[in-house]
Amino acid sequence: MDLYEYQARDIFEKHGVPVLRGLTAVTADEAAAAATELGSPVVVVKAQVKTGGRGKAGGVKIAKSAEEAKAKAGEILGLDIKGHVVEKVMITEGADIAEEYYFSLLLDRANRSYLAMCSREGGVEIEQLAVERPEALARVPVDPGVGIDQAKADEIVAEAGFEGADATEIARVLQLLGQVYEAEDATLVEVNPLVKTGDGRIIALDGKVSLDENAGFRQPDHEALADKSAEDPLEAAAKAKGLNYVKLDGSVGVIGNGAGLVMSTLDVVAYAGEEFAGSPRPANFLDIGGGASAEVMANGLEIIISDEQVKSVFVNVFGGITACDAVANGIVQAFELLGGRGEQQIDIPLVVRLDGNNADLARQILTEAGLPGLEQVDTMDGAARRAAELAAG
Repeated sequence: MDLYEYQARDIFEKHGVPVLRGLTAVTADEAAAAATELGSPVVVVKAQVKTGGRGKAGGVKIAKSAEEAKAKAGEILGLDIKGHVVEKVMITEGADIAEEYYFSLLLDRANRSYLAMCSREGGVEIEQLAVERPEALARVPVDPGVGIDQAKADEIVAEAGFEGADATEIARVLQLLGQVYEAEDATLVEVNPLVKTGDGRIIALDGKVSLDENAGFRQPDHEALADKSAEDPLEAAAKAKGLNYVKLDGSVGVIGNGAGLVMSTLDVVAYAGEEFAGSPRPANFLDIGGGASAEVMANGLEIIISDEQVKSVFVNVFGGITACDAVANGIVQAFELLGGRGEQQIDIPLVVRLDGNNADLARQILTEAGLPGLEQVDTMDGAARRAAELAAG
Protein backbone atom coordinates (compact mmCIF):
# COMPACT_ATOMS: atom_id res chain seq x y z
CA MET A 1 0.00 0.00 0.00
CA ASP A 2 1.46 3.31 -1.13
CA LEU A 3 0.85 6.25 1.17
CA TYR A 4 0.16 9.87 0.36
CA GLU A 5 2.87 12.32 1.29
CA TYR A 6 0.92 13.72 4.25
CA GLN A 7 0.54 10.19 5.64
CA ALA A 8 4.27 9.57 5.25
CA ARG A 9 4.97 12.90 7.01
CA ASP A 10 2.78 11.86 9.94
CA ILE A 11 4.53 8.50 10.24
CA PHE A 12 7.94 10.20 10.11
CA GLU A 13 6.91 12.57 12.89
CA LYS A 14 5.63 9.63 14.95
CA HIS A 15 9.12 8.09 14.87
CA GLY A 16 11.01 11.32 15.57
CA VAL A 17 12.16 12.06 12.01
CA PRO A 18 12.51 15.86 11.68
CA VAL A 19 9.73 17.21 9.44
CA LEU A 20 7.95 20.50 8.85
CA ARG A 21 4.47 21.17 10.16
CA GLY A 22 1.75 20.40 7.66
CA LEU A 23 -2.05 20.40 7.36
CA THR A 24 -4.32 18.97 4.69
CA ALA A 25 -7.20 20.64 2.84
CA VAL A 26 -9.80 19.53 0.33
CA THR A 27 -11.06 23.00 -0.55
CA ALA A 28 -9.38 26.33 -1.27
CA ASP A 29 -10.97 27.85 1.83
CA GLU A 30 -9.56 25.06 3.99
CA ALA A 31 -6.15 25.72 2.45
CA ALA A 32 -6.38 29.37 3.48
CA ALA A 33 -7.36 28.38 7.02
CA ALA A 34 -4.46 25.93 7.17
CA ALA A 35 -1.98 28.59 6.06
CA THR A 36 -3.32 30.93 8.75
CA GLU A 37 -3.01 28.23 11.41
CA LEU A 38 0.58 27.43 10.43
CA GLY A 39 1.47 31.09 10.72
CA SER A 40 4.51 30.76 8.48
CA PRO A 41 5.46 33.74 6.29
CA VAL A 42 5.86 31.29 3.40
CA VAL A 43 3.88 28.09 2.87
CA VAL A 44 3.99 25.41 0.21
CA VAL A 45 0.81 24.03 -1.34
CA LYS A 46 1.42 20.46 -2.48
CA ALA A 47 -0.86 18.16 -4.47
CA GLN A 48 -1.50 14.84 -2.74
CA VAL A 49 -1.33 12.18 -5.43
CA LYS A 50 0.41 8.82 -5.53
CA THR A 51 2.70 9.61 -8.42
CA GLY A 52 5.88 11.54 -9.07
CA GLY A 53 6.47 14.63 -11.15
CA ARG A 54 4.10 16.87 -9.19
CA GLY A 55 6.33 19.90 -9.43
CA LYS A 56 6.69 19.74 -13.21
CA ALA A 57 2.93 19.27 -13.55
CA GLY A 58 2.15 22.39 -11.49
CA GLY A 59 1.20 20.49 -8.37
CA VAL A 60 3.59 22.28 -5.99
CA LYS A 61 3.29 26.05 -5.48
CA ILE A 62 4.67 28.65 -3.08
CA ALA A 63 2.36 31.07 -1.27
CA LYS A 64 3.19 34.09 0.92
CA SER A 65 -0.23 34.66 2.45
CA ALA A 66 -3.41 32.83 3.32
CA GLU A 67 -5.19 34.40 0.33
CA GLU A 68 -2.40 33.35 -1.97
CA ALA A 69 -2.53 29.82 -0.51
CA LYS A 70 -6.25 29.79 -1.27
CA ALA A 71 -5.63 30.82 -4.87
CA LYS A 72 -2.82 28.28 -5.36
CA ALA A 73 -4.91 25.50 -3.85
CA GLY A 74 -7.73 26.40 -6.22
CA GLU A 75 -5.34 25.97 -9.14
CA ILE A 76 -4.10 22.58 -7.90
CA LEU A 77 -7.33 20.94 -6.72
CA GLY A 78 -8.89 19.08 -9.64
CA LEU A 79 -5.62 19.07 -11.57
CA ASP A 80 -4.88 15.86 -13.49
CA ILE A 81 -1.33 14.65 -12.81
CA LYS A 82 -0.44 11.56 -14.83
CA GLY A 83 -4.00 10.30 -14.61
CA HIS A 84 -4.37 11.13 -10.91
CA VAL A 85 -6.91 13.85 -10.13
CA VAL A 86 -5.92 15.98 -7.13
CA GLU A 87 -8.60 15.86 -4.44
CA LYS A 88 -6.47 16.96 -1.48
CA VAL A 89 -3.53 19.29 -0.88
CA MET A 90 -1.08 19.59 1.97
CA ILE A 91 -0.07 23.01 3.25
CA THR A 92 3.37 23.00 4.86
CA GLU A 93 5.71 25.54 6.34
CA GLY A 94 8.26 27.00 3.98
CA ALA A 95 11.92 26.09 4.46
CA ASP A 96 15.18 27.96 3.96
CA ILE A 97 16.84 25.28 1.82
CA ALA A 98 20.62 25.36 1.63
CA GLU A 99 21.23 21.90 0.14
CA GLU A 100 19.12 18.98 -1.12
CA TYR A 101 19.98 15.29 -0.65
CA TYR A 102 18.38 11.94 -1.42
CA PHE A 103 17.81 8.82 0.68
CA SER A 104 15.79 5.64 0.30
CA LEU A 105 15.60 2.25 1.95
CA LEU A 106 13.89 -0.52 0.03
CA LEU A 107 13.44 -4.26 -0.17
CA ASP A 108 16.06 -5.90 -2.41
CA ARG A 109 14.29 -9.16 -3.26
CA ALA A 110 17.01 -10.44 -5.57
CA ASN A 111 19.63 -10.33 -2.81
CA ARG A 112 17.23 -11.07 0.06
CA SER A 113 18.26 -7.95 1.90
CA TYR A 114 17.47 -4.26 2.20
CA LEU A 115 19.18 -1.68 0.03
CA ALA A 116 19.96 1.86 1.17
CA MET A 117 20.58 4.49 -1.48
CA CYS A 118 21.89 7.94 -0.70
CA SER A 119 23.13 10.91 -2.68
CA ARG A 120 24.27 14.47 -2.13
CA GLU A 121 22.13 15.37 -5.15
CA GLY A 122 18.47 15.36 -4.16
CA GLY A 123 15.37 16.94 -5.63
CA VAL A 124 16.08 15.45 -9.07
CA GLU A 125 14.87 12.43 -11.01
CA ILE A 126 16.82 9.79 -9.13
CA GLU A 127 16.34 7.23 -11.91
CA GLN A 128 17.99 9.61 -14.35
CA LEU A 129 20.84 10.26 -11.92
CA ALA A 130 21.38 6.51 -11.44
CA VAL A 131 21.77 6.04 -15.20
CA GLU A 132 23.74 9.15 -16.15
CA ARG A 133 25.95 9.50 -13.06
CA PRO A 134 25.81 6.26 -11.06
CA GLU A 135 28.87 7.27 -9.05
CA ALA A 136 26.77 10.03 -7.44
CA LEU A 137 24.40 7.48 -5.88
CA ALA A 138 25.72 5.35 -3.03
CA ARG A 139 24.19 1.87 -2.83
CA VAL A 140 24.71 0.09 0.48
CA PRO A 141 23.27 -3.36 1.35
CA VAL A 142 21.56 -3.52 4.74
CA ASP A 143 21.23 -6.72 6.76
CA PRO A 144 17.50 -7.15 7.61
CA GLY A 145 18.50 -8.74 10.90
CA VAL A 146 20.39 -5.61 11.97
CA GLY A 147 18.80 -2.71 10.10
CA ILE A 148 20.36 0.74 10.05
CA ASP A 149 22.34 0.94 13.26
CA GLN A 150 25.01 3.56 13.99
CA ALA A 151 27.71 1.67 12.09
CA LYS A 152 25.55 1.17 9.01
CA ALA A 153 24.35 4.79 9.05
CA ASP A 154 27.97 5.97 9.22
CA GLU A 155 28.82 3.67 6.29
CA ILE A 156 25.97 5.05 4.18
CA VAL A 157 26.83 8.71 4.72
CA ALA A 158 30.52 8.04 4.11
CA GLU A 159 29.75 6.23 0.84
CA ALA A 160 27.60 9.19 -0.20
CA GLY A 161 30.43 11.63 0.52
CA PHE A 162 29.15 13.47 3.59
CA GLU A 163 31.65 14.71 6.15
CA GLY A 164 31.87 16.45 9.52
CA ALA A 165 28.84 17.65 11.46
CA ASP A 166 26.53 17.13 8.48
CA ALA A 167 27.51 13.45 8.32
CA THR A 168 26.79 13.02 12.03
CA GLU A 169 23.31 14.57 11.84
CA ILE A 170 22.37 12.84 8.60
CA ALA A 171 23.44 9.50 10.07
CA ARG A 172 21.12 10.16 13.03
CA VAL A 173 18.20 10.88 10.70
CA LEU A 174 18.95 7.78 8.62
CA GLN A 175 18.73 5.64 11.74
CA LEU A 176 15.30 7.11 12.46
CA LEU A 177 14.18 6.41 8.90
CA GLY A 178 15.43 2.86 9.35
CA GLN A 179 13.24 2.61 12.44
CA VAL A 180 10.26 3.74 10.34
CA TYR A 181 11.02 1.00 7.83
CA GLU A 182 11.22 -1.73 10.47
CA ALA A 183 8.47 -0.61 12.83
CA GLU A 184 5.91 0.05 10.11
CA ASP A 185 6.66 -3.07 8.01
CA ALA A 186 7.53 -0.93 5.00
CA THR A 187 8.91 -2.07 1.67
CA LEU A 188 10.04 1.45 0.74
CA VAL A 189 10.95 4.59 2.65
CA GLU A 190 12.13 7.42 0.42
CA VAL A 191 12.97 11.05 1.14
CA ASN A 192 13.55 13.33 -1.83
CA PRO A 193 14.65 15.81 -0.91
CA LEU A 194 16.23 15.40 2.50
CA VAL A 195 17.36 18.99 3.04
CA LYS A 196 19.86 20.99 5.00
CA THR A 197 18.39 24.34 6.01
CA GLY A 198 20.20 27.63 6.29
CA ASP A 199 20.58 27.15 10.05
CA GLY A 200 22.06 23.65 9.58
CA ARG A 201 19.05 21.47 10.38
CA ILE A 202 18.45 18.22 8.46
CA ILE A 203 14.77 17.83 7.55
CA ALA A 204 12.73 15.29 5.58
CA LEU A 205 11.03 17.73 3.22
CA ASP A 206 9.13 15.10 1.28
CA GLY A 207 8.32 11.46 1.95
CA LYS A 208 7.25 8.38 0.08
CA VAL A 209 6.34 5.23 2.00
CA SER A 210 5.05 1.86 0.80
CA LEU A 211 3.71 -0.57 3.39
CA ASP A 212 3.63 -4.36 3.19
CA GLU A 213 -0.05 -5.30 3.24
CA ASN A 214 0.90 -8.87 4.18
CA ALA A 215 1.90 -7.48 7.58
CA GLY A 216 -1.54 -6.02 8.19
CA PHE A 217 -2.29 -8.58 10.90
CA ARG A 218 0.28 -6.92 13.15
CA GLN A 219 -0.34 -3.36 11.96
CA PRO A 220 -4.01 -2.66 12.77
CA ASP A 221 -3.44 1.10 12.48
CA HIS A 222 -2.58 0.74 8.80
CA GLU A 223 -6.18 -0.01 7.84
CA ALA A 224 -7.05 3.63 8.45
CA LEU A 225 -4.38 4.69 5.93
CA ALA A 226 -6.04 2.91 3.01
CA ASP A 227 -7.59 5.19 0.42
CA LYS A 228 -11.07 3.68 0.14
CA SER A 229 -12.17 6.21 -2.47
CA ALA A 230 -9.44 5.11 -4.89
CA GLU A 231 -9.97 1.38 -4.33
CA ASP A 232 -11.77 -0.56 -7.04
CA PRO A 233 -15.17 -1.56 -5.60
CA LEU A 234 -14.88 -5.14 -6.85
CA GLU A 235 -11.40 -5.49 -5.33
CA ALA A 236 -12.73 -4.04 -2.08
CA ALA A 237 -15.64 -6.51 -2.05
CA ALA A 238 -13.29 -9.41 -2.80
CA LYS A 239 -10.91 -8.33 -0.06
CA ALA A 240 -13.80 -8.25 2.41
CA LYS A 241 -14.53 -11.87 1.49
CA GLY A 242 -10.89 -12.90 1.86
CA LEU A 243 -10.36 -13.49 -1.86
CA ASN A 244 -7.10 -12.97 -3.73
CA TYR A 245 -8.58 -10.91 -6.58
CA VAL A 246 -7.24 -8.28 -8.97
CA LYS A 247 -9.47 -6.47 -11.45
CA LEU A 248 -8.24 -6.37 -15.05
CA ASP A 249 -9.66 -4.74 -18.17
CA GLY A 250 -11.14 -7.69 -20.07
CA SER A 251 -14.28 -9.76 -20.61
CA VAL A 252 -13.30 -13.31 -19.60
CA GLY A 253 -13.56 -13.96 -15.87
CA VAL A 254 -10.88 -16.30 -14.55
CA ILE A 255 -10.88 -18.56 -11.49
CA GLY A 256 -8.05 -20.96 -10.67
CA ASN A 257 -6.38 -22.65 -7.75
CA GLY A 258 -2.81 -21.48 -7.28
CA ALA A 259 -1.22 -18.20 -8.34
CA GLY A 260 1.05 -19.85 -10.91
CA LEU A 261 -1.83 -21.64 -12.61
CA VAL A 262 -3.96 -18.49 -12.66
CA MET A 263 -1.15 -16.42 -14.18
CA SER A 264 -0.65 -19.07 -16.86
CA THR A 265 -4.40 -19.06 -17.48
CA LEU A 266 -4.35 -15.30 -18.04
CA ASP A 267 -1.71 -15.74 -20.73
CA VAL A 268 -3.58 -18.60 -22.43
CA VAL A 269 -6.87 -16.65 -22.43
CA ALA A 270 -5.18 -13.54 -23.86
CA TYR A 271 -3.57 -15.62 -26.61
CA ALA A 272 -6.81 -17.43 -27.42
CA GLY A 273 -8.71 -14.15 -27.56
CA GLU A 274 -6.59 -12.90 -30.47
CA GLU A 275 -8.51 -15.29 -32.71
CA PHE A 276 -11.86 -13.60 -32.14
CA ALA A 277 -13.48 -10.25 -32.82
CA GLY A 278 -12.66 -7.71 -30.16
CA SER A 279 -9.78 -9.85 -28.88
CA PRO A 280 -11.37 -10.85 -25.54
CA ARG A 281 -8.90 -10.67 -22.68
CA PRO A 282 -8.89 -11.74 -19.01
CA ALA A 283 -11.17 -9.67 -16.78
CA ASN A 284 -9.47 -10.53 -13.51
CA PHE A 285 -7.00 -12.57 -11.51
CA LEU A 286 -8.72 -14.76 -8.90
CA ASP A 287 -6.86 -17.45 -6.98
CA ILE A 288 -9.10 -19.55 -4.72
CA GLY A 289 -6.02 -21.23 -3.25
CA GLY A 290 -5.83 -24.76 -1.98
CA GLY A 291 -9.46 -25.01 -0.94
CA ALA A 292 -12.56 -24.79 -3.08
CA SER A 293 -15.43 -24.86 -0.62
CA ALA A 294 -18.88 -23.99 -1.86
CA GLU A 295 -18.70 -20.67 0.00
CA VAL A 296 -15.33 -19.75 -1.55
CA MET A 297 -16.49 -20.70 -5.02
CA ALA A 298 -19.78 -18.85 -4.59
CA ASN A 299 -18.00 -15.73 -3.37
CA GLY A 300 -15.57 -15.88 -6.26
CA LEU A 301 -18.28 -16.33 -8.87
CA GLU A 302 -20.35 -13.58 -7.28
CA ILE A 303 -17.49 -11.09 -7.51
CA ILE A 304 -16.67 -12.01 -11.11
CA ILE A 305 -20.21 -11.86 -12.47
CA SER A 306 -20.71 -8.53 -10.69
CA ASP A 307 -18.25 -7.11 -13.21
CA GLU A 308 -20.39 -5.75 -16.06
CA GLN A 309 -17.50 -6.29 -18.50
CA VAL A 310 -17.47 -10.07 -17.95
CA LYS A 311 -19.16 -12.03 -20.75
CA SER A 312 -17.93 -15.54 -19.84
CA VAL A 313 -16.12 -17.26 -16.97
CA PHE A 314 -13.28 -19.78 -17.19
CA VAL A 315 -12.79 -22.02 -14.13
CA ASN A 316 -9.42 -23.74 -14.48
CA VAL A 317 -8.55 -26.15 -11.67
CA PHE A 318 -5.82 -28.73 -11.26
CA GLY A 319 -6.67 -31.13 -8.47
CA GLY A 320 -3.85 -31.81 -6.09
CA ILE A 321 -4.24 -31.56 -2.33
CA THR A 322 -7.80 -30.47 -3.04
CA ALA A 323 -9.36 -33.16 -5.26
CA CYS A 324 -11.32 -32.16 -8.36
CA ASP A 325 -14.54 -33.72 -7.04
CA ALA A 326 -14.44 -31.30 -4.11
CA VAL A 327 -14.10 -28.44 -6.60
CA ALA A 328 -16.99 -29.80 -8.68
CA ASN A 329 -19.20 -30.08 -5.61
CA GLY A 330 -18.18 -26.54 -4.71
CA ILE A 331 -19.32 -25.30 -8.13
CA VAL A 332 -22.68 -27.12 -7.84
CA GLN A 333 -23.30 -25.77 -4.37
CA ALA A 334 -22.15 -22.31 -5.45
CA PHE A 335 -24.95 -22.21 -8.01
CA GLU A 336 -27.39 -23.16 -5.25
CA LEU A 337 -25.97 -20.62 -2.80
CA LEU A 338 -26.08 -17.76 -5.28
CA GLY A 339 -29.60 -18.67 -6.30
CA GLY A 340 -30.63 -18.86 -2.65
CA ARG A 341 -29.17 -15.46 -1.85
CA GLY A 342 -31.56 -13.91 -4.33
CA GLU A 343 -28.99 -11.24 -5.11
CA GLN A 344 -26.90 -12.67 -7.89
CA GLN A 345 -27.48 -15.62 -10.22
CA ILE A 346 -25.05 -17.06 -12.73
CA ASP A 347 -26.55 -15.99 -16.04
CA ILE A 348 -23.42 -15.94 -18.19
CA PRO A 349 -21.58 -18.92 -19.79
CA LEU A 350 -19.23 -20.86 -17.51
CA VAL A 351 -16.43 -22.98 -19.01
CA VAL A 352 -14.86 -25.50 -16.64
CA ARG A 353 -11.63 -27.43 -17.08
CA LEU A 354 -10.79 -29.92 -14.35
CA ASP A 355 -7.67 -32.07 -14.34
CA GLY A 356 -5.69 -34.02 -11.79
CA ASN A 357 -6.87 -35.86 -8.69
CA ASN A 358 -10.38 -37.34 -9.13
CA ALA A 359 -10.96 -35.43 -12.38
CA ASP A 360 -13.21 -38.13 -13.89
CA LEU A 361 -15.48 -38.16 -10.86
CA ALA A 362 -15.59 -34.37 -10.90
CA ARG A 363 -16.68 -34.27 -14.55
CA GLN A 364 -19.41 -36.80 -13.78
CA ILE A 365 -20.68 -34.65 -10.90
CA LEU A 366 -20.95 -31.60 -13.14
CA THR A 367 -22.56 -33.56 -15.97
CA GLU A 368 -25.22 -34.98 -13.67
CA ALA A 369 -25.88 -31.58 -12.10
CA GLY A 370 -26.88 -30.14 -15.48
CA LEU A 371 -26.05 -26.59 -14.42
CA PRO A 372 -27.39 -23.95 -16.84
CA GLY A 373 -24.77 -22.33 -19.05
CA LEU A 374 -21.94 -24.58 -17.85
CA GLU A 375 -19.70 -26.34 -20.36
CA GLN A 376 -16.83 -28.72 -19.68
CA VAL A 377 -13.69 -28.76 -21.84
CA ASP A 378 -10.90 -31.26 -21.22
CA THR A 379 -7.84 -29.15 -22.06
CA MET A 380 -6.63 -25.81 -20.79
CA ASP A 381 -6.06 -24.41 -24.30
CA GLY A 382 -9.43 -25.67 -25.51
CA ALA A 383 -11.26 -24.25 -22.51
CA ALA A 384 -9.53 -20.89 -22.88
CA ARG A 385 -10.48 -20.78 -26.55
CA ARG A 386 -14.11 -21.62 -25.78
CA ALA A 387 -14.32 -18.99 -23.03
CA ALA A 388 -12.87 -16.37 -25.39
CA GLU A 389 -15.29 -17.42 -28.13
CA LEU A 390 -18.27 -17.08 -25.80
CA ALA A 391 -17.07 -13.67 -24.60
CA ALA A 392 -16.69 -12.50 -28.19
CA GLY A 393 -20.11 -13.85 -29.21
